[in-house]
Amino acid sequence: MRHSIVINLGDQLEVITNGKYKSVEHRVIAQTNGARMSIASFYNPGSDAIIHPAPALVENKQLYPKFVFEDYMKLYAGLKFQAKEPRFQAMKARETTLPIATA
Repeated sequence: MRHSIVINLGDQLEVITNGKYKSVEHRVIAQTNGARMSIASFYNPGSDAIIHPAPALVENKQLYPKFVFEDYMKLYAGLKFQAKEPRFQAMKARETTLPIATA
């Protein structure tokens, strides 16, 4: 779309919202008849941050695992151009017993 801004939400927001917001597969289609400008900006938590669905957004069932951000990023680095579901399944398989902080 001409003169538009596209914001892709990451996997962490999908987890925090318990699936209410979905991260998207990012693929670029280059235009053959014009220029394109992209500016990538990432906002990540600290490597030791515990990512999990926000308790207020878990209505019936927690759909996503709890994990340490750095562990997820290590997994992501090896699988980043593949579907996200196997990443979530892998994190679920090694889900930590870290406590969920309450505000």
